Amino acid sequence: MEVYGLLASGYGEWPIIKQIAWLLGQVMNGIYNVLSSIGIENIGICIIIFTVIVYTFMIPLTIKQQKFSKMSAVMQPELQKIQKKYEGKKDQASMMKQQEEMQIVYDKYGTSMSSGCLPLLIQMPILFALYPVIQNIPNYVRGVRDVYMPVVEQIMATDGFQSIMEKIGEASPVLMSASAYDYSQPSTLVNVLYKFQDATWGTLLEQMPGITDIAQTTMARVTDLNSFLGINIGEQPLTMLTQAFHNGSVTGIILAIIIPVMAGLTQFISVKLQPQAASSNDKDNPMMNSMKTMTYTMPLISVVFGFTLPAGLGLYWATSALVRCVQQLAVNKYLSKKSVEDIIAENQKKAAKKREKKGTSAKEINKMATTNARSVGTSKKSAISDSEREEKINKARQISQNAKPGSLTAKANMVSRYNSGQVTQLPEEKTEETESGKKKNSRKKK
Repeated sequence: MEVYGLLASGYGEWPIIKQIAWLLGQVMNGIYNVLSSIGIENIGICIIIFTVIVYTFMIPLTIKQQKFSKMSAVMQPELQKIQKKYEGKKDQASMMKQQEEMQIVYDKYGTSMSSGCLPLLIQMPILFALYPVIQNIPNYVRGVRDVYMPVVEQIMATDGFQSIMEKIGEASPVLMSASAYDYSQPSTLVNVLYKFQDATWGTLLEQMPGITDIAQTTMARVTDLNSFLGINIGEQPLTMLTQAFHNGSVTGIILAIIIPVMAGLTQFISVKLQPQAASSNDKDNPMMNSMKTMTYTMPLISVVFGFTLPAGLGLYWATSALVRCVQQLAVNKYLSKKSVEDIIAENQKKAAKKREKKGTSAKEINKMATTNARSVGTSKKSAISDSEREEKINKARQISQNAKPGSLTAKANMVSRYNSGQVTQLPEEKTEETESGKKKNSRKKK
């Protein structure tokens, strides 16, 4: 999860993600304003409340995904039998037949192939949009941006400020290339200063000694905003750890490692709390083996990044994982009260409603499915009675007997009598044949 987030932090300008980030930024700004109105101005507390609110709104998606996981554990044996049945068959007919049989299994349990992926696909843009907000809080929280504006104005009043800020901004820990950011804009300078650490402020004051007073005031204000349980969430834990070792401070060492360790530990617990699929013990399943590996490697990656990135991100990771742990316990308790049969019944009811919305009710589908095609033809009864039918037949016979000589009806009657033995020859046809023969003989004589 964290690796995706790190990638997403550079994609804050992407469509959809940008709009979601703006919306989440408004939530963060609202939280800061509410806390500020009661005298609490702390970014760490804002991050925690913000994370709890966002993940609380995603609970329905989490429940839906966990329901599918529970159903998947029941469906997997049947799906695996179908996969083994068509194993090695790559022709189009076999693949289509396999898909049909698998779809029958999904229909049987009232679910679909996309049920497990859809909640995750909905969550991904939200999770991607969280990181730009956490990494660039001044972009979204006006109160934090206002703290930096006095020093930004002084910086922009200094001769050659752009080249100085570009040189500092391109180096660690800021890492904002001048080719990608416009250092002539106040918003860019605010984002650069937000990433400053104590050593970076020292470098800036060496280049611009005229802003020392306002810079020190801003640094003190920023320290108050970033201080959370004695930890400066704007600093890298690795930097704090190095300074603590240099000063021989045991307390400093503990404060430096607590957030990265908590980020890795809470994520590991969160993954272990999730229900495992029935095939998770299949040693021959490469996907399950890969997931097991990720269960242990991802928390370690979180610890590594937690040391090398600002502690604010580590605080977010730890908080989000802790919230997921609590949610997972609640979801597990909720689902434990529901049997598989109850979930299947709910899924089938929802599927029936979807079919009815498309214009066909479940009763009609069942009726069509159980109707015998042979009985359709025999079940229809004639609209007239037997006596009426006999009367129509007799009337048709009378009309046929009184047919005009030479008409098609008269010729048909003659053929009918000939076939039944009532006459031995067809006069009209014979006459025509005789006359035709005479004409032929006369032509021969000539």
